[in-house]
Amino acid sequence: MRDLWRAAGTAAHPSTVCDRIPAMSSWTTSDLPRLDGTLAVVTGANSGLGLITARELAAHGAEVVMACRDEARARVALDAVRAAAPDAAVRTASLDLADLASVERFAAELESEAGHLDLLVNNAGVMATPRRETADGFELQLGTNHLGHFALTGRLLGLLEAAPAPRVVTVSSTAHKMGRMRFDDLMSERRYRRWEAYGQSKLANLLFAFELQRRAQAAGSALLSVAAHPGYAATNLQFVGPSMRGSGLEERVYGLANRILAQSDEQGALPLLYAATMDVPPGCFVGPDGFQEMRGHPALVEARPAAHDEAAAARLWDASEQLTGVRYAFAVPAAA
Repeated sequence: MRDLWRAAGTAAHPSTVCDRIPAMSSWTTSDLPRLDGTLAVVTGANSGLGLITARELAAHGAEVVMACRDEARARVALDAVRAAAPDAAVRTASLDLADLASVERFAAELESEAGHLDLLVNNAGVMATPRRETADGFELQLGTNHLGHFALTGRLLGLLEAAPAPRVVTVSSTAHKMGRMRFDDLMSERRYRRWEAYGQSKLANLLFAFELQRRAQAAGSALLSVAAHPGYAATNLQFVGPSMRGSGLEERVYGLANRILAQSDEQGALPLLYAATMDVPPGCFVGPDGFQEMRGHPALVEARPAAHDEAAAARLWDASEQLTGVRYAFAVPAAA
């Protein structure tokens, strides 16, 4: 089926393509295919969606690298994966997406150990934090959620293209709908509102995912780039911002909302796992099929039109290359 989608091209708007796919109304982890021989990297795998994604990929035969910033929490997460899947080929590796030097080290180490990379799940992120800067001076949310993953994917591109059917899954959010690319103030130096900055970073995730697919296809690359979002899932993500602000009240409010409104992190990981393993068309977006995409089983969903703005995507791509110093060089296909 993937060849049919490629033959159709991507000239049509993604909604036209996605509407042709039947609903996946009851898909669960029991429907995951065997992944023996697959090498996968999952960022932010020490908890929540990343941990569940890493665990399920490993339980179904993939060799998984759990890329985590906090080494102590990574060890606890690794033990949890091995307890659930004793025969799994899984390990941790240090990766701080808020530090481009860490991204470069991680990529270099993986390149020295592996001949290819089949799957990259760009999952790690921060949400609605006070204004902070990364090690490289980027606003923390854009720097971690988008620029860190942009640099990581670019540095792993050679390994990805060495795989027969490489795939990149970039995790966004319904919060992209409130996002706007403020190219005149990308780092929110003149005005910072934490939810606006988060929305911008999640819109950037989608612009990147869709542009990566366009550029891969234009280069004749086999790489498949798709996006996913978990809906409203109960994870630690909601507590990072309040904790950084020292707001116990906000933490209690989010705790209550997680219990009443959110679906479980297990359910929230399903769209990521579907996007990572199933036969989906290029440049699609997978999320929950319930009301307002807050909960449910995986389905192909629609991003807002701003996420499909090719001029904005190209502008963001150029800015991301300049800011990170990472240039994408797709391999030139061999002549027939």
